[in-house]
This record gives sequence, structure tokens and C-alpha cells, in this order.
Amino acid sequence: MTDVVGVRFSTSCKVYFFDPLDFDIKRNDDVIVETARGLEFGHVMLGRTAMEDEKITQPLKPIIRIADDNDRKIVSENKESEKKAYDICKKKIAEKGLDMKLVGVEYTFNKSKILFYFTADGRVDFRELVKDLASIFRTRIELRQIGVRDETKMLGGIGICGRPLCCHTYLADFAPVSIKMAKEQNLSLNPSKISGACGRLMCCLKNEQKTYEYLNKKLPSKGDIVITPTGAEGEVASTNVLLQTVKVLVEDGDEKELFEYHADEIQVKVRNKKKKAKQKVKDEIAEAEAGEGLSKEEIKELEALEKME
Repeated sequence: MTDVVGVRFSTSCKVYFFDPLDFDIKRNDDVIVETARGLEFGHVMLGRTAMEDEKITQPLKPIIRIADDNDRKIVSENKESEKKAYDICKKKIAEKGLDMKLVGVEYTFNKSKILFYFTADGRVDFRELVKDLASIFRTRIELRQIGVRDETKMLGGIGICGRPLCCHTYLADFAPVSIKMAKEQNLSLNPSKISGACGRLMCCLKNEQKTYEYLNKKLPSKGDIVITPTGAEGEVASTNVLLQTVKVLVEDGDEKELFEYHADEIQVKVRNKKKKAKQKVKDEIAEAEAGEGLSKEEIKELEALEKME
């Protein structure tokens, strides 16, 4: 077991572990630490805690000191400097006609480096821009291209749920999200309803996926032939995943009636293999469209299979 403290930095929701040494560090303290980028000002999210060695990436870097008011003043001054650097860089980008969008600027604590974050559709030759910025700021310059999800993570905002964006508040890493998840959760496939502020599929689809997978396993599929509690046979017309109910179409002579039962009250007699096979193909196509790694030829083959009767 090793004593560690968890520290988070302003541009990341991820918590990094450091060696607390002999400092009496508590949650919500501010500390100065040394990282690969140089000295950094961080906020303690996890106070001194004993952690198993296999969960820690060695060697642990030590805490330099607990931050004081002077350190906080430096951070505040850096924030003002970042605003000025942002305006200067944005002006230079416009002057050079570069096809890139500046997202944010970050100074390291001791101003040994300035990081400029930007988005672009493709590769950008910014060598001349770096030279101009270096001559202006007289320090190390780093331009870092980020994706639209990282851009939204940095800028923040309010989601359609009315709460601050998960990626900006607590989400440390982006998990793969596919259209199949939206389908399994019976959500509308309207892009405006399942896309986040970044324009990509909402990360929260991943949060409930395991629950829906578990619940869906307990339900029959549409088209299955089932036996109802009365002993009658019927065809599954629809299911409600959260309520775990099944609507069954039962024939009574020349008439058909729709009855609703709990999933535990019915027994599956015949699986609709044809519909299941077609649904599997649709799911594979959805995964491919979501960027799961299939080639264009493989996607075309799947689409051809889907059209087959």
C-alpha cells in the first residue's frame, strides 16, 4: 500500500495521483506539483489515502508544496494573460488565412510554456504561426489539435437534460458510443435527440447500456410466439423495457385482441429467427456507421443482407 493524493487540473476532469510526502494535505486544498509539462497548480480531489500498489503508475511524482495566496494570485494573473494570448493568436490565424479554429489557451504555472488548443478538419501547417507566437511571447509554444468532443469538454455548457455537461464536470475519458445503444434503449433515432452539444452521440447512452442489455435479455422479441397465463398462444406485438411488460396479440376466432402481461407471466414457444437475423444485420450496420471499424465493402455487404427477404 502507498499513500497518495488525487489532484485535478483546470483543463481535465481526470484525477492524477501524487506522493504527498509529509504534507498534511486534505480534500479541496490547492497544491503545486511537477508534471511532464512543468510546474502546475492543481486542486486536491482526494486527500491522503492508502492505495494498492498495482493501481498506481510508478514512479509517483511528489507534491512540491501546498499552494498559498501568492500562488493563487499567479494563477489569476495567468488567466488574464491567457485572454490576451487568445486574442493575439486568433488575429495571427486570421492574418495567415489558416483553416483552424482556436478553442483555448493555457499557460503553465511558471509560464514556461503556452499551449494553444485548436480544431481543424484536416492537418494544418502552422509552423510560421508558431514562429510568430514564439517571437511575441518569448517562451515555448505548443499548438495542440483536439477533436470536437474535447472542444466541448473544455468549453462546457448545458445538456438537453438541463444539467452541466458530463464531460466538463466529471467524465475523465470518452467511451465508445454507437447507434446500437440508442436502439437498444428504444430511443428515437432523430439525430437532434441523441446527439450532444458536440454533435456526436451522447456519452450518457453508455451509462445505462448495461442495464438495458440485462433487461432486454429477459424480454421476448417482437414477432415471437408466446404462451400467455391463460394457456392461449399469441404473437408479441411490442415490449416495454423499463416496465418489463409485453403486449401480445391473441387470436380468438376471426378476431384479434391485444393483451398486456409482465415478462415473467409468459413463456416463449417459438423465436422469430428471421426477424432476429435481420435485426442483427441492422445492428451491425449501425455499428459500422458509428465507426466501429468495418470497411465500406463490408458495410455494403451488410446492407445487401438486410434487403434480402
